[in-house]
Amino acid sequence: MNEAVPETGVPTCYRHPGRETHVRCTRCDRYICPDCMQEASVGFQCPECVREGNRGMRQAQAPFGGQAVTTAWATRTLIAVNVLIFFLEYGLGDPTRVAGDFGLWPPAVADGEYHRLITSAFLHYGPAHLALNMWALYAVGEALEGWLGRTRFLALYFLSALGGSVLCYLASAVTSNTAGASGAVFGLFGAIFVVARRMNMNIRPIAAVIVLNLVFTFVWGGISWQGHIGGLVTGALVAAAFVYAPQARRTAVQVGTSVLVVLIFLVLIVLRTTALTTI
Repeated sequence: MNEAVPETGVPTCYRHPGRETHVRCTRCDRYICPDCMQEASVGFQCPECVREGNRGMRQAQAPFGGQAVTTAWATRTLIAVNVLIFFLEYGLGDPTRVAGDFGLWPPAVADGEYHRLITSAFLHYGPAHLALNMWALYAVGEALEGWLGRTRFLALYFLSALGGSVLCYLASAVTSNTAGASGAVFGLFGAIFVVARRMNMNIRPIAAVIVLNLVFTFVWGGISWQGHIGGLVTGALVAAAFVYAPQARRTAVQVGTSVLVVLIFLVLIVLRTTALTTI
């Protein structure tokens, strides 16, 4: 499509009529000024043609489905949220009261405060507790987010957090009040082991880290082994479904597995609630 040439005989930019130019867009053949020129493989294109071309390009895919990510924004956002909640917990209120209101205390959950199964995963008992969990989340999360894509990574994280909370609810003493992102982090440990094995990577260092953390879990007092084991098992199983799903039905298997895991958790929560409320 050609633009009409003004009476002066000098063509002007179709986007800036007052600017004279002799350069045409290589796609639409309209005149464009230097401010509108965007370099292409051959010549220059106008902004509209560049946008149209980008819409037609297929987005890069992560190895196991979903759009590839170049920056692990989900991991960084989770870290930021945990840090922000920590400062709110310790800077603006009474940490003991906050943990009492939002930590995983089984009798309160049984009384209908089911939000504690998730909110407890964003609370921490002190700076060291937060720092260790956030360092592990950063170290493992960025790689996993790149391999799984943002949506699948977030699903893995929250299912792992919920898996840790559910086992705490099932097996912890009724006097306990559990908090921390450790369940989710252990889920990422289990997941990166499974994903690395699927990608034929060296899994020995990952296995060593998992074993070391499990030893620490059972030797050091005051640590919820239920949250760690629940998260680890959930993360490994969900990751296995994500990375071993047949490519032709990958999304269906991944979504179906996630829904099935949630349904299993709901059944376990109901059973535990019934047991606690009938004592």
